[in-house]
Amino acid sequence: MAHHAPLTAAGPQFALADVDPASTPGFDGGKKAGRRALAKGAAELAELQERLFAAGLNGDRRSVLLVLQAMDTAGKGGVVSHVVGSVDVQGVALHAFKAPTDEEKAHDVLWRIRRELPAPGMLGVFDRSHYEDVLIHRVHALASPEVIEARYAAIVDFEAELVAAGTTIVKVMLHISPQEQRDRLLARLDDPTKQWKYSPGDVDERELWGRYMEEYEIAIRRTSTPDAPWYVVPADHKFARLAVQRLLTDALRGLDLHWPRPDYDVAAERARLLP
Repeated sequence: MAHHAPLTAAGPQFALADVDPASTPGFDGGKKAGRRALAKGAAELAELQERLFAAGLNGDRRSVLLVLQAMDTAGKGGVVSHVVGSVDVQGVALHAFKAPTDEEKAHDVLWRIRRELPAPGMLGVFDRSHYEDVLIHRVHALASPEVIEARYAAIVDFEAELVAAGTTIVKVMLHISPQEQRDRLLARLDDPTKQWKYSPGDVDERELWGRYMEEYEIAIRRTSTPDAPWYVVPADHKFARLAVQRLLTDALRGLDLHWPRPDYDVAAERARLLP
């Protein structure tokens, strides 16, 4: 694969058409090199996450939240399994947001999101998120343009509030091409062990591809801020896993986490254990 510039945060002039779903920004190796790099990066990510978890148990209020958005088959599950799955699960809070329940519909759209925010010391992962309430609602006209506009502003305020309270937010759109999605959907149909993942509704949404791309672009432009930037990760290749691993690692490195100092006398405890 050709070498590309490293992944950068999306700005207010971001154009989705400028991102090639088949590209691998910042990485110029093949599949084997990608797997090796992912395995190598897993150890550092796991240690950093453990430091975050240990700090949380010792009064540190900080946390990390990974927000994953994508069209179907783009690889959210693979990121959860192969990237987040490489760290200690007791320090992970994963939530997959489905269509809202009647109870959730009775509240504002951020109500159900607030209930799933990561506690101090936790790595939170949202498989879909509050962005469904601007993306799907615009594409299917489930809310008026005025309501959607208000939601963009509410989301920006909400995320600023989280950051101020100590949550580092990593927002990722996995960007797949319609051709690659078609191939992945066909592969699901051809494999009896994967047919349970297939939903005829995915094809209905696929027919609205252009609309979805427009709405993703608008949402990213309106809600990518210095404190909570969006990263659009090309997802036609498994490179996406490596890219998200690097984003999480960078976020955790930025917290400058240290192992908590013991609140006991190490020498005295050693003496108690050794006759």
